[in-house]
Amino acid sequence: MNFFRGVMGGPTAGPQPTGAETIQKLCDRVASSTLLDDRRDAVRALKALSKKYRLEVGSQAMEHLIGVLQTDRADTEIIGYALDTLYNVISNDVEEEEPDGSEDENTQKQSSEDLAGQFTEIFIKHHENLTLLLSLLEEFDFHVRWPGVKLLTALLKNQGPQVQQIILVSPMGVSRMMDLLADSREVIRNDGLLLLQQLSRGNAAIQKIVAFENAFERLLDIVTEEGNSDGGIVVEDCLLLLLNLLKNNSSNQNFFKEGSYIQRMKPWFEVAEDNSGWSAQKVTNLHLMLQLVRVLVSPVNPPGATSSCQKSAFQCGLLQQLCTILMATGVPADILTETINTVSEVIRGSQINQDYFASVNAPSNPPRPAIVVLLMSMVNERQPFVLRCAVLYCFECFLYKNQKGQGEIVATLLPATIDANSISAGQLLCGGLFSTDSLSNWCAAVALAHALQDNSIQKEQLLRVQLATSLGNPPVSLLQQCTNILSQGSKVQTRVGLLMLLSTWMTSCPIAVSNFLHNQTNVPFLTGQISENLGEEEQLVQGLCALLLGICIYYNENTLENYTKEKLKQLIEKRIGKENFIEKLGYISKHELYSRAGQKPQPSYSTPEQMLFDHEFTKLVKELEVLIIKAVQKSSEDEKKEEEVKKSLEQHDSIVNQYKELIREQDMQLNDLKKQVSALSSENELSQATITQQTSQVQQLRDQYNLLKIQQGKDSQQHNIHNSEAAQINGIQPKADLEEMGRLREEVEQLKQRHDLLQGQLAEKESLIEKLKTNQTMSSRDGEGGTDHSGSQDEERSELHKLLDKLRTQVQTQAAEISQLQAEKQALSQKLKNLPEAAQGDGDSNIAQLESRLSALMDENRKLKDQTKAMTEEKSALDQQLASTNSTVAILQTENSKLQQDVIDSKKEQDDLLVLLADQDQKIFGLKNKLKELGEQVEDEDDLDSVDQDDDEEDDDEDDLN
Repeated sequence: MNFFRGVMGGPTAGPQPTGAETIQKLCDRVASSTLLDDRRDAVRALKALSKKYRLEVGSQAMEHLIGVLQTDRADTEIIGYALDTLYNVISNDVEEEEPDGSEDENTQKQSSEDLAGQFTEIFIKHHENLTLLLSLLEEFDFHVRWPGVKLLTALLKNQGPQVQQIILVSPMGVSRMMDLLADSREVIRNDGLLLLQQLSRGNAAIQKIVAFENAFERLLDIVTEEGNSDGGIVVEDCLLLLLNLLKNNSSNQNFFKEGSYIQRMKPWFEVAEDNSGWSAQKVTNLHLMLQLVRVLVSPVNPPGATSSCQKSAFQCGLLQQLCTILMATGVPADILTETINTVSEVIRGSQINQDYFASVNAPSNPPRPAIVVLLMSMVNERQPFVLRCAVLYCFECFLYKNQKGQGEIVATLLPATIDANSISAGQLLCGGLFSTDSLSNWCAAVALAHALQDNSIQKEQLLRVQLATSLGNPPVSLLQQCTNILSQGSKVQTRVGLLMLLSTWMTSCPIAVSNFLHNQTNVPFLTGQISENLGEEEQLVQGLCALLLGICIYYNENTLENYTKEKLKQLIEKRIGKENFIEKLGYISKHELYSRAGQKPQPSYSTPEQMLFDHEFTKLVKELEVLIIKAVQKSSEDEKKEEEVKKSLEQHDSIVNQYKELIREQDMQLNDLKKQVSALSSENELSQATITQQTSQVQQLRDQYNLLKIQQGKDSQQHNIHNSEAAQINGIQPKADLEEMGRLREEVEQLKQRHDLLQGQLAEKESLIEKLKTNQTMSSRDGEGGTDHSGSQDEERSELHKLLDKLRTQVQTQAAEISQLQAEKQALSQKLKNLPEAAQGDGDSNIAQLESRLSALMDENRKLKDQTKAMTEEKSALDQQLASTNSTVAILQTENSKLQQDVIDSKKEQDDLLVLLADQDQKIFGLKNKLKELGEQVEDEDDLDSVDQDDDEEDDDEDDLN
């Protein structure tokens, strides 16, 4: 008790132990105590001291605490105390009151971070410690899972990359953390979100694993449950985790799009009509939601991924919802600015989205296009700077690769389309271009330059624009007005904007160059600006003037005698010097803001004075700088040589064009040949189908012919001649048919003889019966005369009755057999009579049909051979692509040979008839055996030949009787 009083601060009698000594005693108790309660009390005491004596507890007790996690896992209470103690040691949270109170806040913070880093390094030095901690996350007990989540989060904050690598190789490590999002206790779920934020930060592999663990579905469900943008800080945590998973991770972005999760973002931006109640949390949530959309459609993403996300945003109505916020009233300025930037990147380079944005109108009376409303904010110097930058970026994205939109903007400046009763985009741009606000001048110049970017048609159209300067003075062109303002010495930002506009306008437009050189004051102004030695602020203007003069040289078509390419180069050499000109031209790319503008399309400047370069213009300078330097350094001889090279190239191009025409003609011929091959292939398929059909017909004829053979095998002798002819056709000898018919006749004759014998036996038995009846009558008469012989007569009578019954039974049995034999005889006789005529007629017709079909088949085969020969001759004129036709013709020839072989095989198949005849012999032999069993004598085949005539006469007599 005294020990615990000392630890907990109770009264003791004696000197108080120091904190380090107390912690040492507690560690010894944790290590040596055999009772779980003692160890639990010691760990609880270490937890209480861990915040005040962080260094001592961390350095002395960490090993013992890890041992507790390993050995006492069954007791959740001591595990919870150990995890809380480790968290207090490793966490970066600074204790409000230090023991000595001498260190200031920065020193405390630095010291706390150093301790946290050192203890984290000690803990993760053995990877199994982290694996053990991950396994503890499976415990559902709140006192184990919650401190385990906090400890893991602290480890990731202190040593993120190292802990990430250990977790990455740990089995089911990420899955255990993802299970935290499904915990019904909000505290654990919310801290699980913070843990996953730290885990997924800057590690693409873990980001992919988390995404494929169904993170998107769970996070979006949580956002919906919490009320979307109206939700609390939990929504913010979910959005931050989503940003970690999607930013700079094209794989997860593609997975997010394919999972149809973009459609689920639309309800986030459903803002109430009154737009009241914009809390700080709602503003934060909407900022993150807009950033999520921008991550999916960012210009730095792969082009295919960006375009597909833009398409999905339009199809699901997300773009329409963003435009609704854009045109709504009462929206906070920072949300409106971010919404403009988001809409900008959703429509950038997507024609369908750009067309939709062009059709959006503001809810005003009368309705105005959204583009006009936004430009009004851009040229209004009272609007916030970030909002004006966002509008400029939106206008640039609207015109990016959108020649249709560029034409519509330039058309609002042309005289034929100007409407005095309405404000157009062109009027706003001109108004901003010539206003007194330098930022408006720069923004309007850059916006107008984007309307001309890579569009030579609109560059020429813009030359038609005329401006009225003052009453009584003639109108001047827009090009001339820009040069007039330049010569008046306005602010640097204004002149830079105008020079960028003129450079973009005159690039790849010789007509604009001629109009610029036509004014006699423009070239002297440029040379004067370049040759003067001005301060650092004017160096950028000098470089842009050198760029514009170089454009006048490179795109000069020598239409003006005073300002040809050669004269302009001579002017540079005399007034400026080539080296000095190139040096001044290099001022542009050496400017500190040049590289910053070239990093990304969106203008990002902290102050208006820094807005000097446009992203697209930096790309134009990179292209033109090399071309201009080469053009200035070339001599007249080099130009002549270059002209000769151009001519040779043109000749070469003409030759190439001739070959192209020849190749095109050959392609057409090849296409024609392909069509012919296709036609021949179709004909070939039809031929194959015909052959198949004919093969089936031959098979049918073969089956019919086999039936005819069977029928002809049972004909009478009168049909033997016809059978002989048919057999000769099919390769069978007529002698076999004659023998078969002879055997059938012998069988019939045997049946007749058996019938006669049975008739004779019947007659004998009937006569016997009559004699017995007569004897019986006489016996009865004798009985009437006396009684001496009555006993003997009774015995004779009974014997006679038994004999009579026996005879009657035998007669009935034999009568049944006779009836059966008569029926068989009659059936055989009927077949013998009817078969010759019917079989003869059917055989003749079927054989004739067979012969005609075989003849047709031979004709068809002959035609196929002719067709194959024609195809073979035509094949020689085709290219290698006709090889398939050759193989098809070979197949046809093979099929033809197979058919001929089948016809030969069909003849050989007639030999099967011999098998049928052998079966018939066996049957006749069986009939003979039956007759022998009945007691009849059966004559041999040699004896039957001598009585054929008599048998025929008897058959006629029996037929007459029947």
